[in-house]
Order: sequence, then C-alpha cells, then structure tokens
Amino acid sequence: MTESMPRPLVILDVQDAIDQPVWAAKNNPDYLENIVRLLSHWRQMDWPVLHVKHDEANPASTYAASGPWNGIKAEVAPIGGETIIVKTQNCAFIGTELDRELKALGVNRFILTGVVIHNSIDATVRAGRALGYTIDLPLDATTAVPVTGLNGQVWEAQTVFDVTAAILASEYVLPCTVDELLADRTD
Repeated sequence: MTESMPRPLVILDVQDAIDQPVWAAKNNPDYLENIVRLLSHWRQMDWPVLHVKHDEANPASTYAASGPWNGIKAEVAPIGGETIIVKTQNCAFIGTELDRELKALGVNRFILTGVVIHNSIDATVRAGRALGYTIDLPLDATTAVPVTGLNGQVWEAQTVFDVTAAILASEYVLPCTVDELLADRTD
C-alpha cells in the first residue's frame, strides 16, 4: 500500500439489537464469527479499528438510543484506543466524525463490516464512494434479512444479500472474503 497506515477496519451497527426477532432469518450465520476473526487480526497487528454505533431516535426501534439492546455486542466490544463513532442515520458518514477520523489516519481506503448489507452498509458504501474512498467489503462479514415489498411479496435474506452484493460490487466496493483479507499481507 502507498498509504502511511494500514486499512482501518470499520465495524458497523454490530449491536445487541441485531439479535432481536425483527432481525431474524438472517443469511450468512457466520457473519459475526468472521467479523471477530478480522477484529482479532487487526488487534494483533495493532491496526486501526473504528466502531460505528447506531443510536436510533425512534424508541420503538431495537437500536433505540435508550433501549435495552443498544450496546455493542460483547464479541466485538471496543477496547482501549479503538474509536467509537455514534450515528443517528443509516449512513455512517452523515452527521458523524467518520470522514474526519479516516482523514486523520491518512487513508483513502478502508474495510467495512457489519449489518445489514441492504441498509446501513449500502448507505455507508455509497456515501463513502462519493467522498472518494475505496472500500473493501468482505461479503462473509455482513448479512441481510428478508425484505417485504409494497405488494406483500417477501424476498428471502439470501436473495436480498445476493442482489445487494451484486449492485455494490458493480461500482461501489471491492468485494472480498475474510480469508482473502487475512491472507493479504500488503497492509
């Protein structure tokens, strides 16, 4: 890499909220284990890790700022020196310090993991690309849930995931796997 720092690992919305019934029927059941694998490696290498936490204003949301499931999941909880960025929108760049933090690290490329690919991941990827970032998206370190259309049609989580991944890979992200990132020694 030509940058002065390794690519930061950004972990998005991996909070206790994602385990509530409204988020059931996720595809990719190993997504959290894969995020933990990346996080462990980044910590071992002492590379930058940024946690993005969603504080939803809607009290009915599982991600409600004052709700019982708002905490970052224990498996990926921040440790000393890791940055925590709080967002209130689906996009991690809107109204947050994410852009400033990445610029302070001197990078224009980062790795994005978290939930869910067709919501906050998608919104963050699109804004990040518009800001000029190159984004690596390990597809096995994210997930989707079923989506119900306006006419009542239900698209299963895997279909939602596959379509969203294809759209993002067409021009917004560099799709990859956790194993590929762990094998890449160019960081």
